[in-house]
Amino acid sequence: MQSPPDLTPSGVLLIDKAPDMTSHDVVAIARGALKIKKIGHCGTLDPMATGLLILVIGKGTKLQDLLMAEDKTYEGTMTLGSTTSSQDKMGDVLTTDEVPELTEQQVDDAFNEYVGAFEQIPPMVSAIKKDGVPLYKLARKGQVVERAPRPVTVMDYDISRVALPEIDFTVNCTKGFYVRTYAHDIGQDIGCGAHLSALRRTKSGRFDLSRAITIDQLKNAPREELYNAMISLSEISIMRGV
Repeated sequence: MQSPPDLTPSGVLLIDKAPDMTSHDVVAIARGALKIKKIGHCGTLDPMATGLLILVIGKGTKLQDLLMAEDKTYEGTMTLGSTTSSQDKMGDVLTTDEVPELTEQQVDDAFNEYVGAFEQIPPMVSAIKKDGVPLYKLARKGQVVERAPRPVTVMDYDISRVALPEIDFTVNCTKGFYVRTYAHDIGQDIGCGAHLSALRRTKSGRFDLSRAITIDQLKNAPREELYNAMISLSEISIMRGV
């Protein structure tokens, strides 16, 4: 006797994540709204970050590793003059320094040092594990451990605003890239330190925010409407040229 067909909707649902919530929070909301347990996400966004979060649903979870591996685009703001324990505005301030007078060319030169392939040392406040324990748990205990550099690549960047101490930028990068470490390292090179004060993911692989729904829609829209917002597995195959 054949088993009944699986009628659970499968595919990808694009979310425009709100600030002050974790990626896991979004998954939990989606499970309740869609009444589907088999949901994962592709690429964690920090609580302070907003923007594109890819949810894989049902059989779409088989694509999780594939979609996570694709390049991403972020819009961010870095604030010069102070470093923090998390390398973003959520952490404790560690150092403060006077911000020098900088020309736009000097700012561009600093960013230009981080183009192409290079290595990043992951921040202590990250989900990377040391001896099976996430670094952020060690950081909460005040521990700092040695982290192995990781290869990353920046394909392109753009600086859209320089209003010291703030710099707005866009960066197109490979998976595993820490934008807050990018801001921190550029600040170190400039000589006054910096931290990431805003972050928004706008693109991941072939997906962008044009078809994303908001958290409010995810919470309140009729279930059928949420199903219709999903990108089917067949459409994803066409998008990817498979």
